[in-house]
Amino acid sequence: MTPCDGERPLMRTALIVLAALAAAVLVDLVAGVLMRRVARGRYRWLLEPLRDACRRPAAAVLLFGALHYALPPGPADWQRHLRHASLLVLIAASAWLLIRTLSVIETVSFSKLPSDLVTSRRIRRARTQIRPVRRLTVAVVTIVAIGLILITFRPVRLFGISVLTSAGVVGALIGLSARTALGNAFAGVQVAFADGLHVGDVLVVDGEWGRVEEVKLTNVVIRLWDERMLILPTTYFTERPFQNWTRNESRVVGKVQIHVDHTTDLDDLRREARRLVESSPLWDRGQWVLQMVDSTPQTVVVQVQASAADGASAWDLRCDLREGLVRYLRDSHPQWLPRTRNQYQP
Repeated sequence: MTPCDGERPLMRTALIVLAALAAAVLVDLVAGVLMRRVARGRYRWLLEPLRDACRRPAAAVLLFGALHYALPPGPADWQRHLRHASLLVLIAASAWLLIRTLSVIETVSFSKLPSDLVTSRRIRRARTQIRPVRRLTVAVVTIVAIGLILITFRPVRLFGISVLTSAGVVGALIGLSARTALGNAFAGVQVAFADGLHVGDVLVVDGEWGRVEEVKLTNVVIRLWDERMLILPTTYFTERPFQNWTRNESRVVGKVQIHVDHTTDLDDLRREARRLVESSPLWDRGQWVLQMVDSTPQTVVVQVQASAADGASAWDLRCDLREGLVRYLRDSHPQWLPRTRNQYQP
């Protein structure tokens, strides 16, 4: 074969690469013009962010897709390697494009929702359900892309088939090691759609009060009242009980219990509790009540209940009421504080 004959496949391949590049650029420009014209209408809120986020992966898909299907399978090794490399990049770029599209859909969906997480349960439900579904879909797309890439390598494909058919012990160990992660992933989807908790809900878990910060596939992040982050696996919320203070509405009724002496004038204490509740800006002007809920041989238990707009306000209102009532008893009626009586019998 003459040098000219050897250079012809190389020149043909270079021309194909240039033609594929020109075609990808042309398609990208035409698609951009069409999308900008369409985006001026009612779908601008979706098409513009989709165009900005997916332009590079879409261009990569167009370029390497055209390159792969335009390159003829030649006898030379470099031609086969080039065609194989273009296929690998095409698979990776397609996965990249799908992941960016899902991310844009999630962002656009959140932008269409009001940012107030406290007053609307429907908004919290939507935010809780969209994010785990997007993450699960991204994980599936990534796994499928990796699988497609490995299939293109014949030795790895044969090795995988031999492992699946003959090495059952290895498969069992892999399945056992992945059981916890898969269980948490499925539990995350169940938590997202079971309507038990949502982002922004106020929970009491193992005696800890906090607000749901994020619901992931494998764990739930709760911001506690003292700004600590409590991270629990999603299986916790499918296997154990927990308190949801804002399941039906964001308003929370807080309660305060204090022990006082049997001689306490509850009407007088009720008037002071009413003054404290009505003067507090944390009270939502809903409900409040003072009741005797229990008694012991030494004291009676008085409980004050007052409603607030959300869990954080209810916590602060409880602290203010407890402090105000204790101060009132100490300063105005110290005789009503709990006392221990000893009866002397001669």
